[in-house]
Amino acid sequence: MEVEETVETRTSWSAVPGETYSILCDHAGKRKQDPAPEPVIRITEDEEEDEEGEMMSDHMKESEEPSNKRVKPVAKSNSLTGVITPVKTPALKRIGQSISRSISFRTEARPLPPAPLRSRPKASSFPRRRNSQCWSDTVESHDLTAKEIKRQEVIYELTQGERQLIEDLSLVKKVYYEPMLKLDIMTESELGQIFGTLDSLIPLHEDLLSRLERLRGSEKTVGEVGPTLMNWFPCLEAYVTYCCNQVGAKALLDQKKHEKRVEHFLRLCQESSFSRKLDLWNFLDLPRSRLVKYPLLLKEIQKCTPPEHPDEDTLPDALELIQSIVAEVNKKTGEAECQFYRRGLGYLEESQRLPEIQQSRFLYCHGELKNNKGQRLHVFLFELALVLTRPGEDREGGQVFNVYRQPLPNALINLEEIPDGEAGGGGTFRGAFTGGNDKVKNCFRVSSRGRSKAHPYSLQANDSFSKQQWITCLRQAIVQSRDRTSQTRQSQFSLHPDPALYHIAELSLSSDTDMADHTSR
Repeated sequence: MEVEETVETRTSWSAVPGETYSILCDHAGKRKQDPAPEPVIRITEDEEEDEEGEMMSDHMKESEEPSNKRVKPVAKSNSLTGVITPVKTPALKRIGQSISRSISFRTEARPLPPAPLRSRPKASSFPRRRNSQCWSDTVESHDLTAKEIKRQEVIYELTQGERQLIEDLSLVKKVYYEPMLKLDIMTESELGQIFGTLDSLIPLHEDLLSRLERLRGSEKTVGEVGPTLMNWFPCLEAYVTYCCNQVGAKALLDQKKHEKRVEHFLRLCQESSFSRKLDLWNFLDLPRSRLVKYPLLLKEIQKCTPPEHPDEDTLPDALELIQSIVAEVNKKTGEAECQFYRRGLGYLEESQRLPEIQQSRFLYCHGELKNNKGQRLHVFLFELALVLTRPGEDREGGQVFNVYRQPLPNALINLEEIPDGEAGGGGTFRGAFTGGNDKVKNCFRVSSRGRSKAHPYSLQANDSFSKQQWITCLRQAIVQSRDRTSQTRQSQFSLHPDPALYHIAELSLSSDTDMADHTSR
């Protein structure tokens, strides 16, 4: 059989009934040897597993077939791991991604244990892992300084990050959205709510990628990048709509995962090689992760830019612009999140509908805490109120948060931090926090001033870090709420002063005058 020595195509030796094979032999019946030296085969990370599987399969067939196959030698490549210079963290942060693979590069064949025959899976068009490549790997030689090399590396990372984001967003559309729509796994309305305006982000980033690639000169270096970013950054205002939709999208996706067809489809996708072990939400959250990466990359470029460089004047303006855009997106997203959870509150009593809840524009934090009975509560610290709830479901299976006890206005909260190891007796904690011991951990207490219905609440966080986060946010919320209350009262007094105060002021002034006259006499 003629064997083609290429990296992309490998020959399977499994015999198929009804087909004949021809083997090149000499007159003695032996296979001809090529006069050319053996080619050096470069194996990438994703190909090594297939190579190893084929070697194991060939080893099992040695007893059935004549030993007339050539062994492909494997040589180390100059661009493989161990030779590549360490690079920065990839531009896209992937939440929950924990892929670790052990890759070995062998220079000589070694015996493998017998393994059952298996059919070779079809190669996927999407790689399991992305090749980490530096700018230095793309050029043969250069005479740049170390600082300029670092600058080119960061710009190259910016460019590669755009390319990877475009690939991922295109994958989400092709592998998730379109199949789920065609298979009627979700309705078009549900998919529109989950995916939002993601489709409109692809041409936006393709535009930046083409601009950055046009900046690369003949020596593959980029000169001035500041004006290009200044002109493109305003396009990122489209992220306001996408990020504001993410809160509701995540809630609906979590709800739909309880359906068998949806769960089965998403699980198959995550187990496939193209997903790189990421679930759908990891992909949907990539644009937000990319957005917050731009200021960091720009700071690195600015740090590596020499004083006499043309970018020295434009990069500070570009950095200020992208920071303002990110801040605006965060603000709008916080307002959307606050509004979403406000709508999800279920009130058992009309007295629980505090005006401070409806007036709140954002959330400081929210999460799970335990009360002194050991019950799990979902607590929301809004801008102006603290609300304790019990998670539940509505008639349609959506999540609802039933308000537990009386909410507390932040301006009236008294916060007490309970040190770890304090005695848990006295009936205050009822043994729920201690688990049979006399000590408590990660607890704090909140109470309200001047509200008879608001009892003190003793709460326990999952760990010390979570406790400290809650205490920090509570202190910040209390101070800002009290400052806002005092400013509101002062403004009301200046606009509508109490007429009785004029009389008091006159009495005070006349008394002082009379006292002065009496003293002079």
